Amino acid sequence: MRGAFAAAVIDWQRRAGRHDLPWQRPRTPYRVWVSEVMLQQTRAETVIPYFARFTARWPDVPALAAAGREEVLAAWSGLGYYRRAIHLHEAARRIVERHGGALPRDLEALAALPGIGRSTAGAILALAWGEPAPILDGNVRRLLARWHAVEGWPGRAAVACRLWALAEGHLPRRDVAAYTQGLMDLGATVCTPRRPACAACPVAFGCEARRRGDPCAYPAPAPRRRRPRRRTRMLVLRRGDGRVLLARRPPAGVWPGLWSLPECAPGDDPEAWCRVHLGFAARTEAVLPTVRHAFTHFELEIEPLLLTVEGAAAVGEGQVCWVGGEETQGLALPAPVRAILGRIGA
Repeated sequence: MRGAFAAAVIDWQRRAGRHDLPWQRPRTPYRVWVSEVMLQQTRAETVIPYFARFTARWPDVPALAAAGREEVLAAWSGLGYYRRAIHLHEAARRIVERHGGALPRDLEALAALPGIGRSTAGAILALAWGEPAPILDGNVRRLLARWHAVEGWPGRAAVACRLWALAEGHLPRRDVAAYTQGLMDLGATVCTPRRPACAACPVAFGCEARRRGDPCAYPAPAPRRRRPRRRTRMLVLRRGDGRVLLARRPPAGVWPGLWSLPECAPGDDPEAWCRVHLGFAARTEAVLPTVRHAFTHFELEIEPLLLTVEGAAAVGEGQVCWVGGEETQGLALPAPVRAILGRIGA
Protein backbone atom coordinates (compact mmCIF):
# COMPACT_ATOMS: atom_id res chain seq x y z
CA MET A 1 0.00 0.00 0.00
CA ARG A 2 2.80 2.41 0.84
CA GLY A 3 4.50 1.85 -2.51
CA ALA A 4 1.17 2.44 -4.20
CA PHE A 5 0.84 5.78 -2.38
CA ALA A 6 4.14 7.12 -3.75
CA ALA A 7 3.49 5.75 -7.23
CA ALA A 8 0.07 7.42 -7.34
CA VAL A 9 1.50 10.75 -6.16
CA ILE A 10 4.27 10.67 -8.79
CA ASP A 11 1.87 9.76 -11.60
CA TRP A 12 -0.59 12.48 -10.59
CA GLN A 13 2.12 15.12 -10.28
CA ARG A 14 3.32 14.45 -13.81
CA ARG A 15 -0.23 14.62 -15.18
CA ALA A 16 -1.89 17.28 -13.07
CA GLY A 17 0.66 18.86 -10.73
CA ARG A 18 2.14 22.32 -10.93
CA HIS A 19 4.89 22.65 -13.54
CA ASP A 20 4.95 26.38 -14.22
CA LEU A 21 6.05 27.84 -10.88
CA PRO A 22 8.90 30.32 -11.39
CA TRP A 23 11.31 28.47 -9.09
CA GLN A 24 10.93 25.39 -11.28
CA ARG A 25 12.44 27.15 -14.33
CA PRO A 26 15.32 26.66 -13.80
CA ARG A 27 15.22 24.52 -10.68
CA THR A 28 18.57 25.27 -9.03
CA PRO A 29 19.45 24.63 -5.37
CA TYR A 30 19.52 28.39 -4.73
CA ARG A 31 16.13 29.04 -6.30
CA VAL A 32 14.59 26.06 -4.50
CA TRP A 33 15.98 27.33 -1.19
CA VAL A 34 14.72 30.91 -1.65
CA SER A 35 11.27 29.68 -2.68
CA GLU A 36 11.00 27.26 0.24
CA VAL A 37 11.84 30.01 2.73
CA MET A 38 9.36 32.41 1.13
CA LEU A 39 6.66 29.73 1.08
CA GLN A 40 6.88 29.18 4.84
CA GLN A 41 3.46 30.32 6.13
CA THR A 42 2.78 32.13 2.84
CA ARG A 43 0.73 31.11 -0.20
CA ALA A 44 2.41 30.57 -3.57
CA GLU A 45 0.24 33.25 -5.22
CA THR A 46 1.65 35.83 -2.82
CA VAL A 47 5.23 34.58 -3.11
CA ILE A 48 5.52 34.54 -6.93
CA PRO A 49 6.05 38.30 -7.56
CA TYR A 50 8.40 38.61 -4.58
CA PHE A 51 10.41 35.62 -5.76
CA ALA A 52 10.73 37.04 -9.28
CA ARG A 53 12.02 40.42 -8.04
CA PHE A 54 14.26 38.88 -5.39
CA THR A 55 16.04 36.41 -7.68
CA ALA A 56 16.35 38.95 -10.49
CA ARG A 57 18.21 41.23 -8.10
CA TRP A 58 20.22 38.49 -6.38
CA PRO A 59 20.46 35.52 -8.78
CA ASP A 60 22.77 33.37 -6.67
CA VAL A 61 24.20 32.86 -3.20
CA PRO A 62 27.28 35.13 -3.57
CA ALA A 63 25.12 37.99 -4.85
CA LEU A 64 22.74 37.67 -1.89
CA ALA A 65 25.63 37.39 0.56
CA ALA A 66 27.12 40.64 -0.79
CA ALA A 67 23.86 42.55 -0.38
CA GLY A 68 23.22 44.84 2.56
CA ARG A 69 20.65 43.78 5.14
CA GLU A 70 18.65 46.94 4.54
CA GLU A 71 18.35 46.07 0.84
CA VAL A 72 17.18 42.55 1.62
CA LEU A 73 14.61 43.71 4.14
CA ALA A 74 13.33 46.33 1.72
CA ALA A 75 12.89 43.68 -1.00
CA TRP A 76 11.01 41.53 1.54
CA SER A 77 8.79 44.39 2.69
CA GLY A 78 5.14 43.33 2.64
CA LEU A 79 5.83 39.58 2.58
CA GLY A 80 5.78 39.38 6.38
CA TYR A 81 7.63 37.21 8.89
CA TYR A 82 10.75 39.34 8.38
CA ARG A 83 13.01 37.09 10.40
CA ARG A 84 12.93 34.78 7.37
CA ALA A 85 14.69 37.46 5.33
CA ILE A 86 17.28 38.03 8.05
CA HIS A 87 17.98 34.30 8.28
CA LEU A 88 18.15 33.97 4.49
CA HIS A 89 20.75 36.74 4.32
CA GLU A 90 22.76 35.34 7.24
CA ALA A 91 22.68 31.86 5.71
CA ALA A 92 23.93 33.18 2.35
CA ARG A 93 26.93 34.77 4.06
CA ARG A 94 27.64 31.59 5.97
CA ILE A 95 27.41 29.51 2.77
CA VAL A 96 30.00 31.77 1.14
CA GLU A 97 32.28 31.61 4.18
CA ARG A 98 32.03 27.88 4.89
CA HIS A 99 30.80 26.17 1.72
CA GLY A 100 32.43 28.08 -1.11
CA GLY A 101 29.22 29.86 -2.13
CA ALA A 102 27.25 26.68 -2.95
CA LEU A 103 24.51 25.15 -0.82
CA PRO A 104 25.81 22.01 0.88
CA ARG A 105 24.40 18.73 -0.41
CA ASP A 106 24.03 17.31 3.08
CA LEU A 107 21.01 17.22 5.38
CA GLU A 108 22.86 18.11 8.58
CA ALA A 109 24.85 20.92 6.98
CA LEU A 110 21.71 22.40 5.42
CA ALA A 111 19.68 22.14 8.61
CA ALA A 112 22.48 23.90 10.51
CA LEU A 113 22.05 27.07 8.43
CA PRO A 114 19.87 29.90 9.82
CA GLY A 115 16.21 29.54 8.93
CA ILE A 116 16.54 26.04 7.45
CA GLY A 117 14.90 23.33 9.52
CA ARG A 118 14.58 19.64 8.83
CA SER A 119 11.68 19.95 6.39
CA THR A 120 13.18 22.81 4.36
CA ALA A 121 16.50 20.97 4.18
CA GLY A 122 14.67 17.86 2.95
CA ALA A 123 12.82 19.87 0.31
CA ILE A 124 16.06 21.36 -1.01
CA LEU A 125 17.72 17.94 -1.22
CA ALA A 126 14.70 16.30 -2.85
CA LEU A 127 13.75 19.03 -5.32
CA ALA A 128 17.21 20.26 -6.29
CA TRP A 129 19.14 16.98 -6.35
CA GLY A 130 16.55 14.19 -6.20
CA GLU A 131 17.94 12.98 -2.88
CA PRO A 132 15.56 10.76 -0.84
CA ALA A 133 14.85 13.15 2.03
CA PRO A 134 11.41 13.47 3.68
CA ILE A 135 9.56 16.74 4.11
CA LEU A 136 6.83 17.65 6.57
CA ASP A 137 5.51 21.12 5.87
CA GLY A 138 1.94 22.07 6.72
CA ASN A 139 0.47 20.62 3.52
CA VAL A 140 2.26 17.29 3.91
CA ARG A 141 1.34 17.02 7.60
CA ARG A 142 -2.30 17.41 6.66
CA LEU A 143 -2.10 14.91 3.80
CA LEU A 144 -0.39 12.21 5.87
CA ALA A 145 -2.53 12.84 8.95
CA ARG A 146 -5.64 12.26 6.85
CA TRP A 147 -4.34 9.29 4.90
CA HIS A 148 -3.38 7.48 8.10
CA ALA A 149 -6.03 9.07 10.36
CA VAL A 150 -3.35 10.20 12.80
CA GLU A 151 -5.00 11.44 15.97
CA GLY A 152 -3.84 14.56 17.78
CA TRP A 153 -2.39 17.98 17.03
CA PRO A 154 0.85 17.85 14.96
CA GLY A 155 2.37 20.46 17.24
CA ARG A 156 2.71 17.81 19.94
CA ALA A 157 6.05 16.01 19.91
CA ALA A 158 4.59 12.49 19.82
CA VAL A 159 2.29 13.31 16.89
CA ALA A 160 5.08 15.04 14.98
CA CYS A 161 7.35 12.05 15.55
CA ARG A 162 4.67 9.73 14.18
CA LEU A 163 4.19 11.88 11.08
CA TRP A 164 7.94 12.07 10.42
CA ALA A 165 8.11 8.28 10.58
CA LEU A 166 5.27 8.03 8.06
CA ALA A 167 6.94 10.61 5.78
CA GLU A 168 10.13 8.56 5.80
CA GLY A 169 8.24 5.32 5.24
CA HIS A 170 6.53 6.62 2.10
CA LEU A 171 9.72 7.86 0.41
CA PRO A 172 10.24 6.22 -2.99
CA ARG A 173 13.64 5.12 -4.21
CA ARG A 174 13.27 6.92 -7.51
CA ASP A 175 11.55 10.04 -8.84
CA VAL A 176 11.96 11.75 -5.48
CA ALA A 177 11.67 15.27 -6.91
CA ALA A 178 8.35 14.48 -8.64
CA TYR A 179 7.08 12.76 -5.50
CA THR A 180 8.03 15.66 -3.22
CA GLN A 181 6.52 18.24 -5.55
CA GLY A 182 3.44 16.06 -5.82
CA LEU A 183 2.96 16.04 -2.06
CA MET A 184 3.17 19.83 -1.99
CA ASP A 185 0.81 20.20 -4.93
CA LEU A 186 -1.76 17.80 -3.48
CA GLY A 187 -1.81 19.62 -0.17
CA ALA A 188 -2.07 23.02 -1.86
CA THR A 189 -4.72 22.22 -4.47
CA VAL A 190 -6.60 19.01 -3.55
CA CYS A 191 -6.21 18.00 0.10
CA THR A 192 -6.96 21.51 1.31
CA PRO A 193 -7.76 22.42 4.93
CA ARG A 194 -11.45 22.97 4.15
CA ARG A 195 -13.54 21.25 1.47
CA PRO A 196 -10.87 18.83 0.23
CA ALA A 197 -11.52 17.58 -3.31
CA CYS A 198 -11.47 13.89 -2.37
CA ALA A 199 -13.05 12.82 -5.67
CA ALA A 200 -10.05 14.24 -7.53
CA CYS A 201 -7.41 12.88 -5.12
CA PRO A 202 -5.07 10.25 -6.59
CA VAL A 203 -4.53 8.62 -3.18
CA ALA A 204 -8.16 8.59 -2.06
CA PHE A 205 -8.13 4.79 -2.47
CA GLY A 206 -6.30 4.35 0.83
CA CYS A 207 -7.29 7.45 2.79
CA GLU A 208 -8.43 6.36 6.24
CA ALA A 209 -9.93 9.76 7.09
CA ARG A 210 -12.08 9.61 3.97
CA ARG A 211 -13.13 6.07 4.83
CA ARG A 212 -14.25 7.31 8.24
CA GLY A 213 -16.30 9.99 6.53
CA ASP A 214 -14.69 13.11 8.00
CA PRO A 215 -11.40 14.15 6.35
CA CYS A 216 -11.52 17.61 7.90
CA ALA A 217 -11.26 16.10 11.37
CA TYR A 218 -7.59 15.47 10.62
CA PRO A 219 -5.22 16.76 11.69
CA ALA A 220 -6.58 17.95 15.02
CA PRO A 221 -6.44 21.74 15.38
CA ALA A 222 -4.12 23.49 17.76
CA PRO A 223 -5.56 24.08 21.23
CA ARG A 224 -7.53 27.29 21.17
CA ARG A 225 -5.78 30.16 22.86
CA ARG A 226 -7.12 33.64 22.86
CA ARG A 227 -4.49 35.93 21.41
CA PRO A 228 -3.85 38.89 23.70
CA ARG A 229 -4.40 42.35 22.29
CA ARG A 230 -1.73 45.01 22.59
CA ARG A 231 -2.20 48.70 21.90
CA THR A 232 0.26 51.30 20.79
CA ARG A 233 0.20 54.83 19.42
CA MET A 234 2.25 55.62 16.31
CA LEU A 235 3.21 59.22 15.65
CA VAL A 236 3.16 60.44 12.06
CA LEU A 237 5.44 63.45 12.48
CA ARG A 238 5.32 65.56 9.32
CA ARG A 239 7.40 68.63 8.59
CA GLY A 240 6.36 71.55 6.43
CA ASP A 241 8.26 70.07 3.49
CA GLY A 242 6.12 66.93 3.70
CA ARG A 243 8.88 64.67 5.05
CA VAL A 244 7.96 62.18 7.79
CA LEU A 245 10.11 60.93 10.65
CA LEU A 246 10.93 57.21 10.72
CA ALA A 247 12.71 55.25 13.45
CA ARG A 248 14.54 51.96 13.03
CA ARG A 249 13.23 49.15 15.19
CA PRO A 250 15.61 47.12 17.39
CA PRO A 251 17.19 43.92 15.98
CA ALA A 252 15.06 41.70 18.22
CA GLY A 253 11.30 41.58 18.71
CA VAL A 254 8.54 42.67 16.35
CA TRP A 255 9.65 43.80 12.86
CA PRO A 256 13.36 43.44 13.67
CA GLY A 257 15.55 46.04 11.97
CA LEU A 258 12.72 47.57 9.91
CA TRP A 259 11.89 51.25 9.67
CA SER A 260 8.72 52.25 11.48
CA LEU A 261 7.00 55.25 13.04
CA PRO A 262 7.94 56.52 16.51
CA GLU A 263 5.70 54.99 19.18
CA CYS A 264 4.47 56.14 22.53
CA ALA A 265 2.10 54.56 25.02
CA PRO A 266 -1.62 55.21 24.35
CA GLY A 267 -1.90 57.17 27.61
CA ASP A 268 1.08 59.48 26.95
CA ASP A 269 0.76 63.07 25.83
CA PRO A 270 2.22 62.87 22.30
CA GLU A 271 3.36 66.49 22.20
CA ALA A 272 5.18 66.18 25.52
CA TRP A 273 6.66 62.84 24.37
CA CYS A 274 8.14 64.54 21.30
CA ARG A 275 9.75 67.29 23.38
CA VAL A 276 11.28 64.80 25.82
CA HIS A 277 12.34 61.99 23.44
CA LEU A 278 12.98 63.82 20.17
CA GLY A 279 13.92 67.30 21.31
CA PHE A 280 11.47 69.28 19.18
CA ALA A 281 7.91 70.56 19.37
CA ALA A 282 5.00 69.07 17.44
CA ARG A 283 1.33 69.96 17.20
CA THR A 284 -1.38 67.29 17.00
CA GLU A 285 -3.48 67.66 13.85
CA ALA A 286 -5.65 64.55 13.59
CA VAL A 287 -6.36 61.09 14.87
CA LEU A 288 -6.10 58.70 11.91
CA PRO A 289 -8.20 55.52 11.56
CA THR A 290 -7.16 52.66 13.83
CA VAL A 291 -5.07 49.93 12.20
CA ARG A 292 -5.23 46.33 13.42
CA HIS A 293 -2.52 43.79 12.62
CA ALA A 294 -2.47 40.12 13.61
CA PHE A 295 0.74 38.39 14.64
CA THR A 296 1.08 34.71 15.44
CA HIS A 297 0.84 35.19 19.20
CA PHE A 298 -0.96 38.50 19.64
CA GLU A 299 -3.01 41.20 17.93
CA LEU A 300 -1.71 44.74 17.64
CA GLU A 301 -4.06 47.72 17.67
CA ILE A 302 -2.39 50.87 16.34
CA GLU A 303 -3.73 54.37 16.94
CA PRO A 304 -1.95 56.66 14.46
CA LEU A 305 -1.76 60.39 15.24
CA LEU A 306 -0.80 62.99 12.64
CA LEU A 307 1.36 65.76 14.07
CA THR A 308 2.88 68.82 12.40
CA VAL A 309 6.49 69.68 13.18
CA GLU A 310 7.62 73.27 12.89
CA GLY A 311 11.00 74.10 11.36
CA ALA A 312 13.73 71.69 10.25
CA ALA A 313 13.62 69.65 13.49
CA ALA A 314 17.05 68.10 13.00
CA VAL A 315 17.60 64.61 14.39
CA GLY A 316 20.69 62.46 14.91
CA GLU A 317 21.77 60.07 12.19
CA GLY A 318 21.45 56.31 12.35
CA GLN A 319 18.28 55.22 14.10
CA VAL A 320 15.94 58.02 12.95
CA CYS A 321 15.59 59.89 9.67
CA TRP A 322 13.29 62.21 7.74
CA VAL A 323 11.98 60.72 4.48
CA GLY A 324 9.56 61.79 1.82
CA GLY A 325 8.12 60.93 -1.54
CA GLU A 326 9.61 57.95 -3.34
CA GLU A 327 12.27 57.45 -0.66
CA THR A 328 9.88 55.30 1.33
CA GLN A 329 9.60 52.83 -1.59
CA GLY A 330 13.17 51.66 -1.07
CA LEU A 331 12.88 51.20 2.70
CA ALA A 332 11.91 48.10 4.64
CA LEU A 333 8.59 49.11 6.18
CA PRO A 334 6.03 46.89 7.95
CA ALA A 335 2.79 46.62 6.00
CA PRO A 336 0.71 48.54 8.62
CA VAL A 337 3.20 51.42 8.61
CA ARG A 338 3.20 51.59 4.81
CA ALA A 339 -0.61 51.66 4.93
CA ILE A 340 -0.63 54.52 7.43
CA LEU A 341 1.78 56.55 5.32
CA GLY A 342 -0.32 55.83 2.26
CA ARG A 343 -3.33 57.41 3.93
CA ILE A 344 -1.58 60.76 4.23
CA GLY A 345 0.10 60.53 0.84
CA ALA A 346 3.61 60.10 2.24
